[in-house]
Amino acid sequence: MKSPTWIPLTAALGAVTLSLSLMTASAGSAGTPTVSTVNGSTDAQTQQIVTAARAFLGTLSAAQRQSVAFAFTDSAQRQRWSNFPTGIFQRKGLRWGDLNATQRAALTALLGTVLSPDGLKMVQQQMAADDILKAESASAGAQGGAPQGATGQSPTGQAPAGRGGPGGALIFGSDEYYVSFLGTPSTTGAWTLQFGGHHLAINATVAGKNVTLSPSLTGGQPIRSTASGKTTTVIEKVPQEIRDASALLGSLSAAQKARAVVSTQSIDLVLGPGQDGKTLQPEGLSASAMTAAQQTALLKLIQDRLGILNADDLKARMTDIRKNLAKTTFAWYGPTNGSAAYYRVSAPTAIIEFSPQSMGGDATNHLHNMYRDPSNDYGAAWTK
Repeated sequence: MKSPTWIPLTAALGAVTLSLSLMTASAGSAGTPTVSTVNGSTDAQTQQIVTAARAFLGTLSAAQRQSVAFAFTDSAQRQRWSNFPTGIFQRKGLRWGDLNATQRAALTALLGTVLSPDGLKMVQQQMAADDILKAESASAGAQGGAPQGATGQSPTGQAPAGRGGPGGALIFGSDEYYVSFLGTPSTTGAWTLQFGGHHLAINATVAGKNVTLSPSLTGGQPIRSTASGKTTTVIEKVPQEIRDASALLGSLSAAQKARAVVSTQSIDLVLGPGQDGKTLQPEGLSASAMTAAQQTALLKLIQDRLGILNADDLKARMTDIRKNLAKTTFAWYGPTNGSAAYYRVSAPTAIIEFSPQSMGGDATNHLHNMYRDPSNDYGAAWTK
């Protein structure tokens, strides 16, 4: 089994040579709008992100710089993300498998400035999980079995009629993750970094001092893997979400639980790929009807997901969440006995979905999860 070639963040930062003139030549026509005057100032975190973005672009050839750059107004590219693997869904940009070691180091450094250490680790582990899926699928194919793990939602929100590209082939593995830029990395203008592949879509919009990951899709398969009789957790962040959601549900009184549990049947993502602009009415138990301890548990559950963002920008996002806590709800779909269930947290500035998938056996080992800020998808509230 091949694993993605990752370089530790400290080594990546040291290995990158800044080539800002090359970056400027590559992305100058990408189209970067101005940021609203209220949010137009920059800060040290944005400076660090932009420096890392320019450093990565400086490692690319002219052809690569052309393929990675899109206009900020390119709505088709903005929505070109999915939980599907290559073979069902074709991404654009630069493929991880086509980057050399220096370029991978620079991209690792960039992701490490946008995300928290836990967030970067989660991305690495999701890619490693897809390498496991690739190996398992190859083994199943050699034995006449069908590959697993390709269920989900297309950009239109509907599962495709066919399973794969020419010949029905699905392509798994860490090589099939893509990076692209909408707009030119800038400390004042708005731009977006996209990175994703099977079960992963990071859409990080930077606008002055502000950064949002809305919308972003995470999850993965397998969450756990067994080899030689030993089971290991491949994607470590996911079990924490399961534990914290179950703990919150378990803390509810019978009356509270009756309001929180909307259905005993689990459901798929409601605001997944292709669902930009869709609105949902709050469901479940309001935080205003929770005890102080339960509210603390709810905030922890929210931070489990938002905590993949760097600490500076996470602080701002969590401040918004706390301000609107009384307007936040917690809804549960599925069994309440600790097995696979869907849950949703709905707040004015965050909607979080957690959706186990039945394909591949244990539904808790195959997950589709979403985060959206309904007030600011793709940083729309920050741009003119």
